[in-house]
Amino acid sequence: MDLGDQFLFFVMVGLAAQLIDGALGMAFGLVSSSVLLSMGVPPAAVSASVHTAEVFTTGASGVSHLVMRNVDRRLFLRLAVPGVVGGVIGAYVLTRLPGDVVRPFIYAYLLVLSALILLRAAGRLVPRREVQRVPVLGFFAGLLDATGGGGWGPVATSTLLARGGAARTTIGTVNAAEFLVTLAISVTFFLTMGLQHLEVILGLLVGGMIAAPLAALFVRHVRERWVLLAVGLLVMAISLYQIGRSVLLG
Repeated sequence: MDLGDQFLFFVMVGLAAQLIDGALGMAFGLVSSSVLLSMGVPPAAVSASVHTAEVFTTGASGVSHLVMRNVDRRLFLRLAVPGVVGGVIGAYVLTRLPGDVVRPFIYAYLLVLSALILLRAAGRLVPRREVQRVPVLGFFAGLLDATGGGGWGPVATSTLLARGGAARTTIGTVNAAEFLVTLAISVTFFLTMGLQHLEVILGLLVGGMIAAPLAALFVRHVRERWVLLAVGLLVMAISLYQIGRSVLLG
């Protein structure tokens, strides 16, 4: 694959990943990281490249959701500020620890959340109250995101939806807050590692920025029940895959 074909390939990866992420509030990091790791890119370089591209894609996504009035400003601040703190700490500390030990527990938690979201989509579960400790949720979602597993969207979006958050504003707000979290993580990686794999970064961000406004428009006009169903199935598939992978490799 020559340089031009490589760039086009990464544009397509970024386009597909951002369409999913912007519409469902998760999966840009998971999709992009999975593809890059399968191509033999080192894990640290994968995380740095994906987060650098995400600075631009999450910025475009956040603006798109803001224009579509999908953002809850109070929730945004309560998520973003502790998320930035958690992300910076994670980029410094957690990337130097064996993340494979922690991740199976995270995906077990997400598996439970996916079941709750699917029950809510089916009308079998009516949450009694919304999440009370949003800053704590933001901190841990940012912390996990920095490890390269794409944890911000799955953890933040799934928890808020499972506890009764409206799909449109939850997804829009999580995407908007992700911009600040990703920027903080990327700056930390840049200061410690420098800028690597430029063709990967450029391809992902071009594809992601094309997809961002389309995804924001989608989530505004699709019925909440179908969004919940899609999120629940996506989180369940990710969780089962990662748990199975941990068991087989462990």
